[in-house]
Amino acid sequence: MRSSHPRSAAVAALVATALATGLLAGSADAAEGAVSADPIRIHDIQGTTRISPLNGKQVTDVEGIVTGVRAYGSRGFWIQDPNADDNDATSEGVFVFTNAVPTVAAGDAVKVSGTVGEYIPGGVNSGNQSVTQISKPTVAVVSSGNALPEATAINEYSVPAEYAPAGDPAAAGSINGLTLEPSRYALDHYESLEGMNVKIGTSRVVGATDPYSELWVTVKGWENTAKRGGTIYGSYESQNTGRLQIQQLAPVAQQPFPVANVGDRLTGTTEGPLDFNQFGGYTLVARTLGTVKAGTLAPEKTKPQAEQELAVATYNVENLDPTDPQEKFDALAKAVVENLASPDVLALEEIQDDNGAKNDGTVSAEQTLAKFTAAISAAGGPAYQWRTINPEDKKDGGEPGGNIRQVFLFNPARVSFTERAPGDAVTATGVTKVNGKAALTHSPGRVDPANPAWADSRKPLAGEFVFRGKTVFVIANHFGSKGGDEGLTSHHQPPVRSSETKRLLQAQAVNGFVKQLLAEDKNANVLVLGDINDFEFSATTDALADGGALYPAIKSLPKAERYSYVYQGNAQVLDQILTSPAIKKFTYDSVHINAEFAAQNSDHDPQVLRFRP
Repeated sequence: MRSSHPRSAAVAALVATALATGLLAGSADAAEGAVSADPIRIHDIQGTTRISPLNGKQVTDVEGIVTGVRAYGSRGFWIQDPNADDNDATSEGVFVFTNAVPTVAAGDAVKVSGTVGEYIPGGVNSGNQSVTQISKPTVAVVSSGNALPEATAINEYSVPAEYAPAGDPAAAGSINGLTLEPSRYALDHYESLEGMNVKIGTSRVVGATDPYSELWVTVKGWENTAKRGGTIYGSYESQNTGRLQIQQLAPVAQQPFPVANVGDRLTGTTEGPLDFNQFGGYTLVARTLGTVKAGTLAPEKTKPQAEQELAVATYNVENLDPTDPQEKFDALAKAVVENLASPDVLALEEIQDDNGAKNDGTVSAEQTLAKFTAAISAAGGPAYQWRTINPEDKKDGGEPGGNIRQVFLFNPARVSFTERAPGDAVTATGVTKVNGKAALTHSPGRVDPANPAWADSRKPLAGEFVFRGKTVFVIANHFGSKGGDEGLTSHHQPPVRSSETKRLLQAQAVNGFVKQLLAEDKNANVLVLGDINDFEFSATTDALADGGALYPAIKSLPKAERYSYVYQGNAQVLDQILTSPAIKKFTYDSVHINAEFAAQNSDHDPQVLRFRP
């Protein structure tokens, strides 16, 4: 079993036969003809589509120069034919999967015999493209110390502006059977170089170094540039064609991987084979890695609220629980005080129960919150109080045993919480009138918790606050994750985004509740906020805003500043604050303190909105 990535050995599966619909290309007759004709060359194996015309066939004495050796994770080596054909659609490189540590070295001229196959990182159901490879090889070294085939440059001139062809409707939307057009589509361009020795020049880092020793660059410095140096993912058609994942061939114990933040530059030449893996798609696995030149990016600090302004924030604190080191609590607390300027109301997502991932039925988060609020006070912040509703055990998704939930922190010196028959995990809060004004029947309370939309997902937490005599309704959310969605490099184009169905239903439920509040008082101050897990241009956000009930406040920012998360080099929106029509004037800030940095306290950036009720 070949793993496409050191961290995925237990996840990925080798699929050489019985491939998914649309994966096979060519015909058996054509393959037999190829095998029985002249000596097979690498470009014959690769063919002009994503799937080898020789898939499943034995090949003998395929010649090439070794361009890279991987002795860990997915063990094997890449070979390249120095005598290219005249067809840009056919790659001249291929991966040889050895399973054991390879015994060849870069520069060896070899003859390889084995079985041609199509390996799908992550398995058929992932939607990932496949990697053409030779497995169960017999390798003969003909000579050593040969010059490597000249690296093909990947740059802003070579990568097309259009991302991918539309999938074939007759093949369930797959692009696998389509003839590659490398001068027209970026994905086709990268696929036509699969397994080949490639290089990039000095490039801007758009995804910080992660715990798995990889980072992202763009070879198109001008493409949808974020204000702070990243690359904005601003629509489903803005995939950002210049993004490329960078790993290294050398084990990190032997050669530490550089630490880079967004906006840094990977200078000089980075050169090595072009691979494809399940954690980002096309990846330059560097034999020669450039040097990181640090930029000047620093964590942002938001402007403090004025005396008459209410500051409301949302922050996903990434599975915070008492077993986390005190350093994490202190760092998050410092961010609340110094970077978020101690907001009056702070909605937290991913607060775990009192023993974290230990799966023993514990649901209370009192210890987690006591430890966190104490850390905020110690950092010079206010003595926050909290309100939350404990979930039912194992009913809200997230890390097993962790029982994550949303929590309101509020500064009692600035704002008061209106307690109204506090609800429980299964009781829905409703809308009523008190003294002629809209009110919640349960505060805190959960919005529509029995709705199937919230199965195995966090239920919204609603609360009623008073600031300077004005009522403000806050609904804290953590919508269903994007787990199960296909990546942008999927062989289905457009990719299948199966997780959207649940979030759409969740958004409709919250929108309906907001409309109930507005029906009682069209001037009600309502804020819907949290980790929405979807983009500002998504159907989810459209459903939340339906009928003018809410406005996605992040849209008030210039496009180059709209992001709260960086995923595979794309700066994108997942965390949001939406406002009801009565909140006409506000200032909004996506406070970039985590997503762009290798050192993170959370993978999300918090959001802050300030207004005068």
